[in-house]
Amino acid sequence: MKTQKIILFVSLLVFSFAACRKKELYEPIDTSPKPASVLEGEILENKTLTADRVWILKGFVVVKNNSVLTIQPGTVIKGAVGQKSALVIAQGSKIMANGTANSPIVFTSAKDPGSRAPGDWGGIILVGRAPTNRTVPIPVEGGIGLTYGTGQIPNDDSGVMRYVRIEYAGIGTNDSEINALTLYSVGSGTTLEYIQTTYANDDAYEFFGGTVNAKYLVAYATADDDFDFDFGYTGHIQFAVALRDPVFVDAADAGNGVECDNDKDGSDFQPITRPVLSNFTIVGPNNAAGTAGFHNYGNRWRRGTKFVFNNSIIIGAQKGGFSIESDKTANFYKNDASEFKNNIVAPHINPFLSNSAAFNAASMSTKALAAGSESISPAAVMLNNPFILSAPDFLPANGSPAWQGTFATTEGAANVNYRGAFGSTNWTAGWANWTPQQTVYPN
Repeated sequence: MKTQKIILFVSLLVFSFAACRKKELYEPIDTSPKPASVLEGEILENKTLTADRVWILKGFVVVKNNSVLTIQPGTVIKGAVGQKSALVIAQGSKIMANGTANSPIVFTSAKDPGSRAPGDWGGIILVGRAPTNRTVPIPVEGGIGLTYGTGQIPNDDSGVMRYVRIEYAGIGTNDSEINALTLYSVGSGTTLEYIQTTYANDDAYEFFGGTVNAKYLVAYATADDDFDFDFGYTGHIQFAVALRDPVFVDAADAGNGVECDNDKDGSDFQPITRPVLSNFTIVGPNNAAGTAGFHNYGNRWRRGTKFVFNNSIIIGAQKGGFSIESDKTANFYKNDASEFKNNIVAPHINPFLSNSAAFNAASMSTKALAAGSESISPAAVMLNNPFILSAPDFLPANGSPAWQGTFATTEGAANVNYRGAFGSTNWTAGWANWTPQQTVYPN
């Protein structure tokens, strides 16, 4: 494993010069020294983080008292290493992190280039007042000291996160996790657009209930799940991509593109978890050299959940493409309470999996293919270059089946004429970063 990691690191260095030259064209990075300001404890009044200095998160920084934290475009915020540093937006407060493609807002490790590692700091946590399927207050994970779960404001507003990168975050221990971006009861009044998580040490994005919608999300080299849903989440997400690093995965769990439960007991508590997902591109390791054994499925629907997954691509998922793991979940799909339409299913092995006698893998395949999906090889998907970690190109080539199909109309989604997260435009250009280990940030 150490040899494989060295090979990966050397490969990243080979691409770093060209990547940095390209970056200079659209995102010049001011690497000159800047004064540093420490953020710690509670923020109880409106505050602005300016781009003329570097901000250091020390421990849990909690925005409370209906305060608004504004972050200027181009601001760099570093999580102090070894202190479970995290930015927490409590109920009633807001984050206004409105970056731009030319000046994204960056949350990253405080370590120097070449020494950053997954889990160097905690991550970002939003706690809202939208509904879940819990009936009593539930503690926010990670020892934050807040609760969530009994909100009744579907359109609750926790602010804006736009053109934001979250690098080397995540703490995953004993069901007390801080993900790169964790969303508790977050409402549909919140804006989440153009966000990239990078080398998250737990999940990239986890939604605990709530109704928040999102678009243009990137999960890059996640340890655990790229997109995780439970406790009655019912929002819509369109245009999202996940790219996994073959040699990096959580050995204590199993990394999936999407993992979804109603709750850990598979209860009937309402609302039933039902994410509405469209135009996703889930890129697994595709059995590349050195692939670690805990890379798992493209879609993992289990424990009594419903789902909508349409107009999307699952490519190179290591152990299976579309997996159902409970009788309730299988019956929801069988009886059309869930949707899986017009997708390309191209995993390394096992396009369809089920452990349920209610609807086995053969029945899943028949239903999915009848609804416009295709089961093909990864090479037949004809994406330009989806597996190159330091310079991926997810756009479909001419003649790709991504341009074809009977495109499913999906609630809450824009109608487009392609499958997957990308058509002819690379919406990650100019703000996403595929060589984060080499990036120089101001001190």
